[in-house]
Amino acid sequence: MGKVEENKKKKKDAIVNSAFSLFINNGINDTSIADIMKKAELAKGTFYLYFKDKYEVRDYLIRRKATQVFERAIEDLEASDIEEFDDKIIFIIDNVLDQLDDNKILLKFIFKNLSWGLFRHSMEHVQVYDSDGQIDIIGKFNELTDGKIRNVEMLLFLIVELVSSTAYSVILFKQPVELPELKKELYPVIRQMIQSYTIVD
Repeated sequence: MGKVEENKKKKKDAIVNSAFSLFINNGINDTSIADIMKKAELAKGTFYLYFKDKYEVRDYLIRRKATQVFERAIEDLEASDIEEFDDKIIFIIDNVLDQLDDNKILLKFIFKNLSWGLFRHSMEHVQVYDSDGQIDIIGKFNELTDGKIRNVEMLLFLIVELVSSTAYSVILFKQPVELPELKKELYPVIRQMIQSYTIVD
């Protein structure tokens, strides 16, 4: 990376990091672009070289933070000896839930603003590697199913919606149950969903 590109990256990182801190502490509605740039110690006009408005920064942050969470889960999965597709899915969900339970601020930020479109984008940009280089994680899931699961993307969509809608209140407020109890109820349901998408010979 040349010096000019490195300088651009530093400025973008400063904007993004400042925005994240302000969004978490003040909320996006009470954070202005001027606030972000003041905290980043950069001229206000510099913002528009990287983003069109604060909502684009928010979406960028959600994608980046969600991507980091899934990268860690996938790395841990790759280091395991789990073989069955449904076990792999449960492992990833369990890993992600534990990460978010350990970082409730991140949970609030990601899940409050996460849409399927942003999730899909994040999954496409998870840095997973095989012998041929970086691969698309949804493509990776298709590969892992060995052709035995129909419509993998729809299955993942349903699982994401189920997990995100149930885990938020459980992790943040321990309502209606605590996380271990949710997992006991949630994982059999997910296995049933996977079974319903399994192609029977």
